[in-house]
Amino acid sequence: LTAARSGEVRQATWSEVDLAVGDWCVPADRMKAGIEHRVPLSPRAVAVLEEARAYADGSDLVFPGSRKGQPLSDMTLSKLVKSLGFDVDVHGFRTSFRTWAQERTSFPREVVEKALAHTIKNKSEAAYARSDLFEKRTELMNAWAKYVDHRQRSVTKLEVVL
Repeated sequence: LTAARSGEVRQATWSEVDLAVGDWCVPADRMKAGIEHRVPLSPRAVAVLEEARAYADGSDLVFPGSRKGQPLSDMTLSKLVKSLGFDVDVHGFRTSFRTWAQERTSFPREVVEKALAHTIKNKSEAAYARSDLFEKRTELMNAWAKYVDHRQRSVTKLEVVL
């Protein structure tokens, strides 16, 4: 629902999240490019985060692991996906988001790339691209959440039929 890297999600803290505003600010030291990244949270993402509060371990971690104060491990996430019957890599979720945005939407490339926290390699172009495109990324992430929710309901209906 956020198109974030799994490490960014696993290490997310409540102090980075503003559920009332609907954003998550990942600090620069946890970002691959070393630049702070503000993530728009769809209503579904906010609902998931509200549900996650039930699993709090007293630390600031949104998704604590089995040891108090430690984040959920990457292996736990991979095992969960496999145990649910998906033969996929966790990083593939970002690829799915990118492919969906490219093939099923008309959002501009720069909005999608900014949602993925990719940087502009061309220094001249980067010097002029100062907006974080937050409003457009909010629309994009809301569309992604609707798509994921629709797909989830379709799978659930199919499972009931089977």
